[in-house]
Amino acid sequence: MVPASPRPDGGPDVPRLLEAVRSIGSGLELHSTLDRICEKAAELADARYAAIGVVAADGEGLADFVFHGVDEETARRIGRLPDGHKGLLGALIHDPAPVRLARLDEDVRACGFPEHHPAMRSFLGVPIRVQGEIFGNLYLAEKRGDGPFTDDDLKMVRVLAAEAGIAIGNARLYEAAQQRERWIDGSVAVTRALLSADDAEDALQVVAEQARRLSGSVAGIVLLPAAEGGLEISAVAKDRPSKVLGAVVPPESELVAELLGGEPVFLDDAATDPRMVTDFAREYGPTMMLPLQSDGRLLGALVTPRERGGRPFTETERTLAGHFASQAALALMMAEAQRDRERLAVYEDRDRIARDLHDLVIQRLFATGMMLESAQRNSAVPEVRQGVEKAVDELDVTIQEIRTAVFALQQGPAEVPSGLCARVLREINMAAVPLGFKPTHRFVGPVDTAVGELTGKNLIAALREALSNAFRHAGASRIDVVVDATVVLPDGRQGVRLTVEDNGVGIPEGGRRSGLRNLGRRAESLGGDSWYGPGPGADGAGTTVVWQAPHVPQAEPL
Repeated sequence: MVPASPRPDGGPDVPRLLEAVRSIGSGLELHSTLDRICEKAAELADARYAAIGVVAADGEGLADFVFHGVDEETARRIGRLPDGHKGLLGALIHDPAPVRLARLDEDVRACGFPEHHPAMRSFLGVPIRVQGEIFGNLYLAEKRGDGPFTDDDLKMVRVLAAEAGIAIGNARLYEAAQQRERWIDGSVAVTRALLSADDAEDALQVVAEQARRLSGSVAGIVLLPAAEGGLEISAVAKDRPSKVLGAVVPPESELVAELLGGEPVFLDDAATDPRMVTDFAREYGPTMMLPLQSDGRLLGALVTPRERGGRPFTETERTLAGHFASQAALALMMAEAQRDRERLAVYEDRDRIARDLHDLVIQRLFATGMMLESAQRNSAVPEVRQGVEKAVDELDVTIQEIRTAVFALQQGPAEVPSGLCARVLREINMAAVPLGFKPTHRFVGPVDTAVGELTGKNLIAALREALSNAFRHAGASRIDVVVDATVVLPDGRQGVRLTVEDNGVGIPEGGRRSGLRNLGRRAESLGGDSWYGPGPGADGAGTTVVWQAPHVPQAEPL
């Protein structure tokens, strides 16, 4: 770009100034507005370089630094942007007044340039105020022609800075309105999704994904109170699978104590904060940790970390995230209440079925058995007597099976047994009641001793999901469950594989896949995988679901 010629009388170029003012107010996106201000300021003053340093909310250092004139490759070689804690830029933050220097390197406040930084001699700095408050400073350097910046340059840039303050104020208002609208829409989406979710895992994943998207974070994490104390990581939304799903942050953590007390926590740099007692945070920088509480009840915590060196969360973002967490907690409570009502309806139906089985079916079977025994005694034909005796024996077995079913129907949720095999059997026995038959099972290898607690916990959840899918969607009459602790995973590690096969209708095209996605997420979080396909029969009828993970997952950051 060739700079415009100065006026013959050397005065300010008013047409160019008016055009610059018009240009910087032509958009409402904040960062684009800052870019235009830098570009137009450089044009007005014939400067090679321009930048805007946005002062941090606490008035110490810079929260953002927008530059013009330095190409991307040079910026990459320079590395970290100025932070405003020292040098001339830091001085202008604490003394926001116009500064014009013929030789930048001769000023006592200058502290030199980093390696690969382009040479800059002449300098012009002007504060930018938004609604009377200091927003930042506009910097110009290296006037073309190797001369210093003039008084006319200073006048035009000061006028431009004043207009820039108005444009920035409008852009900030617009951005704040857009931001609030996004958070409100996100809260509505969460409420809608939670009330229509099939299970609690889906609900928590929705909260994690929406929180990550709305906050501009690298992860969204939901933690729930753990039975042994502390907080358990129950849902993680990230670009790559997280391997700590199900891990517990110990109760000794000061941050856990604050969250369980209902207090939000904001970290400037999670990787270096001394209150972090786990390795989970070593990749993260600014972090919001918000309690999920509603009506005085604490459900858990929501964590949204940004990458190291990322932009800190503003006060507005913290406030909006807090409102989102409260709304999400309320939606979680509503979803939980809805699932409780559904479970209550199931329990009432089970009680009715148990009563009918006990009071009607068993009594009729007893009466039928007695009639058969009477017929057996009165029959003189040996074959008939033998046939009736066999029928009576079958009735006795049937009565015992019905009594077992009645007992199972009358049982409430029990404590989870300690051994993995026992927990698998418990899930199979619980599934037998709604299925109407008991799935077969087989264990291969040292399931109880080889499989770690975290993998075992996720395997049980995967089994429950697979059995639930078979009951709700497959219409199966046979289900086979195999837990094999002797498999070797593709990466060479020892692992455990869960296989659930049924002879149902299979998975229809276009059908819902949320349960299968849950299985995949759990496996990937541990370093394993999951897949599904047709059943084992020759005709391919039914479905085979496979879930596998290492015995003990590697400890890696979130």
